[in-house]
Amino acid sequence: MKDQTNNVEAIERLFNAGVHLGHKKNRLHPKARKYVYKIVNGTAIIDLTKTLSQIQSAQAFLKQQAKDGKKLLVVATKKTVSQFVTDTCKEHEIPYITIKWMPGLLTNFETLMKNVKKMIDLEDAKARGEWDKFVKHERTKLNKDLNRLKRLYMGLSKLGKKPDVMFVVDARKEKNAMIEAKKNNIPVVALLDTNANPDSIPYPIVGNDDAASAAQIVIKDVIDAYVK
Repeated sequence: MKDQTNNVEAIERLFNAGVHLGHKKNRLHPKARKYVYKIVNGTAIIDLTKTLSQIQSAQAFLKQQAKDGKKLLVVATKKTVSQFVTDTCKEHEIPYITIKWMPGLLTNFETLMKNVKKMIDLEDAKARGEWDKFVKHERTKLNKDLNRLKRLYMGLSKLGKKPDVMFVVDARKEKNAMIEAKKNNIPVVALLDTNANPDSIPYPIVGNDDAASAAQIVIKDVIDAYVK
């Protein structure tokens, strides 16, 4: 009875955040239809009992991954959630990508990680005062290079090796990340809307991935499961 009450409260919380609001009927992916409760005024209303079940499955999986010492990478370049994901991941020292997915990150990992090392080395050299020996225009160029690298790679400074698991926000938008993860046999937890195919994703969470309030509540629940 207690679990049932908790589930009702959890569903109400998701509803209040707008997680149930999918895309228009004409954008409904056939494979996502089974997660739709009904169509209201042309909009797909997502069955939150199924969404909650998916969140709980993803949480159980990530709890075990964390227990086993597996490395998580969060991918969320959508502007409505990118800052929230950046702040959350920084707080918990979780690697993240919130600016753009770099093609070949997983398939050409060692090469791209050289850029991360370059960024770290430049930061360390600056902190130690090693830039003081350079003239102004040289320091300006170094700063420009460092800022460019930080913009793209700062979230990967804690990665160190290929991720063991990924959490992707908006699987449709992050299709290149999804393709590379599949090629590298990396399991994925993904938030996706009714315009995407959930069947090819190991741990799909069908919910509103457009509204910040909806996406953020799912993101928080998923990441909390990994860090707690």
